[in-house]
Amino acid sequence: MRRVAEKRVCLGVITGVHGVRGVVRVKSFTADPRAIAQYGALSDEKNTRRFELRVVGEVKGVVLVAVTGINDRNEAETLKGIRLYADRDALPPPQPEEFYHADLIGLEAVTRGGEPIGEVRAVHDFGAGDTLEVERREGGAVMVPFTRAVVPEIDIEGGRLVIEPPLGLLDKIEEEAG
Repeated sequence: MRRVAEKRVCLGVITGVHGVRGVVRVKSFTADPRAIAQYGALSDEKNTRRFELRVVGEVKGVVLVAVTGINDRNEAETLKGIRLYADRDALPPPQPEEFYHADLIGLEAVTRGGEPIGEVRAVHDFGAGDTLEVERREGGAVMVPFTRAVVPEIDIEGGRLVIEPPLGLLDKIEEEAG
């Protein structure tokens, strides 16, 4: 059985500073951008630093955030580029037919007949909807549209998902690998 609680989820990234009093600009990945401060202290990518956030405003697609202990522009500048993470188990359960990207990464991808394809390595959104990057067992990655038609079954607890690849998607990868 797969343990999703051990994972961390990236909720946003500090993109810059705002003003001279230590407020930072945060690109929030939460459904409601202001909710980024509702999950308690967030950590950096290496889980070595903790950040307590308080949203103080919004501007041009980012939230303005005061970070506890950061009181001036110079201190705030040192935070630029830090990705902010919460423990997966601190987040609410997803709604039916919704998934956290972190829960999908690491799932085994198989065909409807159970034939192994590979492992989900990343979830991308290039503007036309989510795409799964699946690392093939024979080497090489394949990009799979994350739609109900192509990915009809997802079993997070079982650690796998079923892919019904569009005609030729996997053949092309096999030809390149061979």
